[in-house]
Amino acid sequence: MAKNYDELAKDIVAHVGGEENVRDLRHCITRLRFRLKDESKADTEYLKKRDGVVTVVQSGGQYQVVIGNHVPDVYNAVINNSDIGGEASTEDDGPKGNLFDQFIDLMSGLFQPFLGPMSAAGILKGVVAILGALGMTEANGAYALLNAAGDGFFQFLPFMIALTAAKRFKMNQFTAMAVIGAMLYPTLTNLAELPVLYTLFEGTVIESQITSTFFGIPIILPPGGYYSTVIPAIFAIFIASRFEKWFAKRLPDTIKTFFTPFFTLLLSVPLSMLVFGPVATWLSDLIGAAFIALNGFSPILFGVVLGAAWQVLVLFGLHWGLVPIMILQVAQSGMSNIGAVINAVSFAQMGVMIAIYFKTKEAKVKQLSVPAIISAAFGVTEPAIYGFSLPMRTPFIISCIGGGIQGAFIGITGTMMYNMAGLGVFSIPAYIDPSGVDTRSLWMYLINIAVALLSGFVLTMFTKVPKLYEDEVDVATTNGVALNDTSNTSLIDETTTDDGLAAQEIIASPITGQAMPLSEAPDEVFASGAMGKGIAVEPTEGVVYAPVNATVTTIFPTGHAIGLTTENGAEILIHIGLDTVNLDGKGFEKLVENNQQVEAGQELVRFDIDLIKEAGYETVTPIVVTNTGNYSDVLVTNDPEIQQGDYLFTTVK
Repeated sequence: MAKNYDELAKDIVAHVGGEENVRDLRHCITRLRFRLKDESKADTEYLKKRDGVVTVVQSGGQYQVVIGNHVPDVYNAVINNSDIGGEASTEDDGPKGNLFDQFIDLMSGLFQPFLGPMSAAGILKGVVAILGALGMTEANGAYALLNAAGDGFFQFLPFMIALTAAKRFKMNQFTAMAVIGAMLYPTLTNLAELPVLYTLFEGTVIESQITSTFFGIPIILPPGGYYSTVIPAIFAIFIASRFEKWFAKRLPDTIKTFFTPFFTLLLSVPLSMLVFGPVATWLSDLIGAAFIALNGFSPILFGVVLGAAWQVLVLFGLHWGLVPIMILQVAQSGMSNIGAVINAVSFAQMGVMIAIYFKTKEAKVKQLSVPAIISAAFGVTEPAIYGFSLPMRTPFIISCIGGGIQGAFIGITGTMMYNMAGLGVFSIPAYIDPSGVDTRSLWMYLINIAVALLSGFVLTMFTKVPKLYEDEVDVATTNGVALNDTSNTSLIDETTTDDGLAAQEIIASPITGQAMPLSEAPDEVFASGAMGKGIAVEPTEGVVYAPVNATVTTIFPTGHAIGLTTENGAEILIHIGLDTVNLDGKGFEKLVENNQQVEAGQELVRFDIDLIKEAGYETVTPIVVTNTGNYSDVLVTNDPEIQQGDYLFTTVK
């Protein structure tokens, strides 16, 4: 580690593209976490080779410069030697990367926190669909309650987005909830039932009958209202955050507590609805007209384009221009090719997710992909799209291609949907012709499901699946840990070195759980040995104990990581979970402070395993010797199950 932190700090800033390229900076126990306006301006290869820098990781919209135990000192040096604001204090929410990159980064960040509950709700919707298929009706109390439990999450999805978007855009979460509450107000859609005042754009595709106004400005709501929408909710919270920041800066402290949210609601709610309502409605109408014209020109081309674009249209809430046309087709002619094209798109997404499950090496992705696959089978693809394929980008594109392929099959075979039915596997009965004349559509649709599933699966299997939580890290050695059986402690040499310290030091386990080689930890920086040799443990109890008599050299404010220096000079880092710094201390209880002397077996940190997992984070805990360079080897246990206080590893001078 370079001793001159000022020099190192200045060099790092210069090679991430200068101060003007830094949006904000924060740090965790081992890394400087930059958010850059343009990552291409950073000299990554230089920084990886720079003395004092362990490596560089580019992941999740962050440019992470891995420093090690001295990261607080380097962080302070960066802040003191530049005008960069610490801990995301900057208000510049400027662009980073191209528009597509910005959109992917935004969507991934907003949906990841509630991916688990969303997947669970999707599975529950499937269970309710099964009950319906077995003859249970909405009049049944059990059906009604379970349906509310599953569908309620998606009906009020904008509320979930309000919470995460408020954090992303740095605004008060309760004010954000109030904004969304206005958009989902139950009687708001009743405005469309009032007498028509006048008609806009009469005789055109975007003809709009105006039934109410806001001080003379026409109110036009999307056909389905704002329930279950995504983009309108994000747009509304973004607008609200700008108003909130503006008023918070200018109102006196004595009144800003209540007048800031007052003016934020007063301005952001009408503006969001008056702007987004008409835009979404007119775009939906135009898209609907365009697809009808395309269908008249070529049903095959219609199937390809609609199948490929359907997920994107739903994403932006622009599919409402087609839904009424589909319903009208069924009502007037008893059949619809629009429904036939869009129903099996979910199976393309399902095929992609199955391939991701088999190909990914990330334990977290493998674990969370299972409920997403189950939900997709029932036609609920939000967990798959927002949690995995869209953040990974390429899999989402493949799912759109798969949608286009199955759409082409529908167009070629002339398959028709005869009834409005359920989603996913429950859409199959909709292809039974009530008259009994068309027996072909049912079989063609079943084949089409296989086409969609295989298209997504095969194309993804032949494509590199991107890492979702950590990018690859280039290091000279990818496995620097020798896993030797040293459980026989009689082999430990009690001699000392020239500095009077023990030549070998036994370190006990600070936690109880299942041990694994450090190389198997689902974090490339730790797994590569870049932070030092050691071991990883999947904890089964939420307490970290002192493994030996030591000094607490670093305990992060959030409590998710702690650094110890033993009496014999070994520097040990215990990092509870992975990326758990993002929990901001939630679920962690610090029991010690910096520079405190601790004794072996003393409790250091308590943590909530269930809370960490429910938030979508790994609990795997790397335990490494960060000054490994001072030792000839670190010998670790090969016992798969360890208790707190059991032998863990030995440092060898």
